[in-house]
Amino acid sequence: MTGRFGFAEWFRPGEHARVEHALADMRAAGATYLRTHLSWAEYHAPGGEEWYDWLLPYLGGGIDLLPCVHYTPPSLSRTGRASGPPQDLKSYADFIDHVLTRHGRHFTHVELWNEPNNLLDWDWRLDTDHRMFCEMVGGAAHWINERGWKAVLGGPCPFDPLWLDLMGQRGLLAEMAAVGLHGFPGTWDSEEGSWCGWGALLDETRAILDHYNPKAEIWLTETGYSTWRGDEAEQLRRFVDVLDAGADRVYWYGWRDLPEDIAVQEGLWFDPRHYHMGAVDGRNRPKLLARLLTSGGVARVREVTHLAAPALAGAARPVVITGGSGFIGSNLADSLLEEGREVIVYDNLSRPGVEQNLHWLAERHGARLHPLPADLRDTTALRAAMRDAHSVVHLAAQTAVTTSLSDPVEDFEINARGTLNLLEAVRATGRRVPVIFASTNKVYGALEDLGMTEHEGRHLPADAAIRESGIGEDRKLEFCTPYGCSKGVADQYVLDYAKSYGVPAAVLRMSCIYGPRQFGTEDQGWVAHFLIRALEGREISIYGDGKQVRDVLHVGDAVAAYRSVLDNVDAVSGMAFNLGGGPRNAVSLNAVLDEIARLTGRPCDVTRHDWRQGDQLWFVADTNLLNARTGWRARTGWRDGLAQLAEWLRQDRRLAPVGAAKQRAIAS
Repeated sequence: MTGRFGFAEWFRPGEHARVEHALADMRAAGATYLRTHLSWAEYHAPGGEEWYDWLLPYLGGGIDLLPCVHYTPPSLSRTGRASGPPQDLKSYADFIDHVLTRHGRHFTHVELWNEPNNLLDWDWRLDTDHRMFCEMVGGAAHWINERGWKAVLGGPCPFDPLWLDLMGQRGLLAEMAAVGLHGFPGTWDSEEGSWCGWGALLDETRAILDHYNPKAEIWLTETGYSTWRGDEAEQLRRFVDVLDAGADRVYWYGWRDLPEDIAVQEGLWFDPRHYHMGAVDGRNRPKLLARLLTSGGVARVREVTHLAAPALAGAARPVVITGGSGFIGSNLADSLLEEGREVIVYDNLSRPGVEQNLHWLAERHGARLHPLPADLRDTTALRAAMRDAHSVVHLAAQTAVTTSLSDPVEDFEINARGTLNLLEAVRATGRRVPVIFASTNKVYGALEDLGMTEHEGRHLPADAAIRESGIGEDRKLEFCTPYGCSKGVADQYVLDYAKSYGVPAAVLRMSCIYGPRQFGTEDQGWVAHFLIRALEGREISIYGDGKQVRDVLHVGDAVAAYRSVLDNVDAVSGMAFNLGGGPRNAVSLNAVLDEIARLTGRPCDVTRHDWRQGDQLWFVADTNLLNARTGWRARTGWRDGLAQLAEWLRQDRRLAPVGAAKQRAIAS
């Protein structure tokens, strides 16, 4: 295969803005082809002709367009429904003739009907031997060929070789330049049941075509994989499988998830699989497939797909790190792998940039790294990962407060239910498998009961004892924001599984961790985000007055903390520890900006915004309990750590050297 592909994407009348954005995004992702429906029924509805007068030229001017012409206008249908055969079978060809005259310069092929052996698209109860269908489509195909275009037979769904052979017997295949096929292995077509593989499907189709029309091509006009279980990495693998199947063309269904308020077909509502077929979600946020296609094309998709290392040796007891391709996870994995340990990285790769961390780990450690691209909501994959586990460090999560506020259900499903899924997978092993959970200081809420004062440009507690030592684990829990609730629920479940089921488990409630391999965003990983923006000379947004204080902790110290708890898990099981830089590394946002300005040699471009919901004026962790139980303490000062991160970002992103702007200013 050349790696060329397209998308199958339906557009509804009036979606002008979505069409424009989708076409630009699909082209940016490297798509060559676009298959979209040209509804005969919609065309004859009020405003339909005007809609297609805009849509077809717009799409055809930007990409190789395949219109799929189907759905009978109810007024012309024998059943009064769009799936019914037209009363005058020739009227279908007449409509296509009209379309060719009006818009034919925008495409070379026309697909004739969609899923004609599916009752929802073609009511074969009135046409049990498909004679009406063959007369209707055969006449249209013949006229398409006469006028110099090429006809494509709509793909049967499910695949039916007897139906396809009947189309050959009736002379239909002889009129076709290509035959469409549909298949959705892993979503609707079960590998354990009806699905026999792309090879068998294409071989059977080729054998039929060789008998009736050897020149006809085989196109996969509709194929895809639903991420309704959150398994975006599996969608990636299925995409590569389709590209390698051997078809002459591939149309992936689809570009964007369906909004949940859309009935899929004929007013019927189906299961969740229908609504998560896209390369981007319903809010147009890129999934892993779209992100990799846009950043590096098919080659990038193949690279990430092929990262999986050899299988575990029979007696191996790996450490499982969920979220192991993330910032903390990749640093922890590297530390363990350096010692010769085997590590399973369980990660759905949904966060932008983390596939780079996984590639880095694979290059450094080879066969001892075992990537398992899967989601916490995939209970089957979780149980497989935990089967041989020596221990588990659970870092995978939805990490942004802002995201939790916009989508609290998904936040709960990942953080709370996902953690419960993991604990049950551990319990199912029947062994005492240690679990260390990454919680958050957000479980303590906004700390609104603390009397606060302002001193030297920083918000500080009025209570000197708290100011000097920080927040201890005896602080009452007060979940705030959906993110705080979901992480807090998970936090408590981990501690309870230690008590109720004897799982050796402990919790680390983290403050702000920063350091190399962090791809910070405005919503999470603010230290790295500030540095990235400053090194690129871009604007930095500050929410609130910038005087809020955090105890930042270098990732090297965080890794040491996780390892120390893991080494002492039997002694600390059932306990929660605060993990942060402590009073020694307590710093305001404004102070971090000042230090970044010193490192880069130029002032930061800052804009100020209102406070964000749930933001704490001050949080500093009291880490004395962790020190007493494990001997751990933070060793990297925040200024040294910030300089290290700046240098790593410069090298990783090929940004201007730290201080280069200052040097240029002196030289001039």
